Amino acid sequence: MMDYRTLETLRRAHPAWRLLAADHAPLIASFLHQCFIRPNIRTWPRRELAARLEDHLDHVRQQLGDDAFPKPAADYLDGWASDDRAWLRKYYPANTDEPHYDLTPATEKAIDWLVGLGRRPFVGTESRLLIVFELLRQLTEGTEVDPEARIAELEKRRAQIEAEIRHVRQGRLALMDATQVKDRFLQMASMARGILADFRQVEENFRELDRAVRARIASWEGGKGALLEEVFGRRDAIADSDQGRSFRAFWDLLMSEARLEELSSLLHAVFALGPVQELAPDRRLLRIHYDWLEAGEVTQRTVARLSEQLRRYLDDRAWLENRRIMHLIREVEQHALAIRDRSPGGALRANEQNEQKALKNQLSSSSRSDALMEIDEPAPDVDLAMDRPLFSPPFQPRLTAQLPVEGGGDVPADALFEHVCVDKGRLAARIRRALQTRRQISLAELVETHPLEHGLAELVVYLCLAAEDPRALFDDARTQTLAWTDETGRRRRATLPLVIFNRPARAAAAPGTTPP
Repeated sequence: MMDYRTLETLRRAHPAWRLLAADHAPLIASFLHQCFIRPNIRTWPRRELAARLEDHLDHVRQQLGDDAFPKPAADYLDGWASDDRAWLRKYYPANTDEPHYDLTPATEKAIDWLVGLGRRPFVGTESRLLIVFELLRQLTEGTEVDPEARIAELEKRRAQIEAEIRHVRQGRLALMDATQVKDRFLQMASMARGILADFRQVEENFRELDRAVRARIASWEGGKGALLEEVFGRRDAIADSDQGRSFRAFWDLLMSEARLEELSSLLHAVFALGPVQELAPDRRLLRIHYDWLEAGEVTQRTVARLSEQLRRYLDDRAWLENRRIMHLIREVEQHALAIRDRSPGGALRANEQNEQKALKNQLSSSSRSDALMEIDEPAPDVDLAMDRPLFSPPFQPRLTAQLPVEGGGDVPADALFEHVCVDKGRLAARIRRALQTRRQISLAELVETHPLEHGLAELVVYLCLAAEDPRALFDDARTQTLAWTDETGRRRRATLPLVIFNRPARAAAAPGTTPP
């Protein structure tokens, strides 16, 4: 709604509006556009971003004077990432103590709006009109339930295609002029860059969901089963929403090998056109689909990291609940020890010889003053057996004791403290990144690009990954020689069969479909 109260709230609370109204908005927008949006870099370490900002400030001081912007660059970055501004997101990645910075979706929207204020030398309208017609045609055909109507539309389209084929065979080619080529190329570039901004917004939506779930857990007073049902129900609702389904369909289409190859060939063919070269296009658009893959992978890793943090958060809640239960049990035990000498049975044996009337008065007064037990509810809660988790038997290893046949000397234990830990997931990610730009890669080429850091242990992990991958190939007829330098500085060599990693084959999209 564009009423007064809504706009007044946005003016005071929305980060994009606060950025546009800031005193140093030209400095902030120009620097963030130069570091994040223009090179399409999603995150910067604090040290590198502060150095770049210091260079940017020196350039601005040469124009405005040495007194302009006197604070250090790190202070400006912390101020831009504070809660009252929220132009940057400051966070700590896994396994590092250095903060990193990323743009917020609101800041990206504000900078894109500022970019759109500039005078454009060419404003195309024909391509957008054709997109409108194509979308309307897809909507009408995709919702048509009458088979005859669909067949009639397909026959009409076939007649048009056959007529175009006859014209081409006769030498009458309908070519686009330079204006039409420029119009469609600029529209394509704008939409391609907009997809990258959508990834950052999707990632922010998942963070908002995670914060809402944490707030719900902190204020939850019911059972743990009901809490888990609500938490995972809300996550499933996000995944099954229109945005979730659209993102999943886009990701599946992007992971198709045939689609990626088709997109690469189309981009190279378009960039070779003369009218497109006159526009001096950004060469990074040739790899825009790989930027999409990287941004989508960051979003997927963010969702996985949020899920892991939520699991640990629930485990902490369970630990606190168990601690509270143990505290209540100890209170009951202490109370039982305190009244064990004043039980009703002991009082009865001590007064067996008294008169019945005096005994009744004593028991009644004792029940009023020292109650043995109190209950909070008149009826118990029902705890069904199927609500409890299933039992998981612990792992019981089998130990086989073997006595040494000969030799009883002391065995040095230094090797036990010199183990080398090789990150198997890091090596697998390295193989996936290498296969993004090529169909296959040998182990020798991979080691040449990324030298072995842990020697033979890392080489064994590579072989384990190849053995677990059904697409990897071991060629015993050919060999390959790998070399590395060990910890003592000696040059080591290993000769083994040729190992080739292949890119996974993705199912191609159905004929006649178009990407969303």
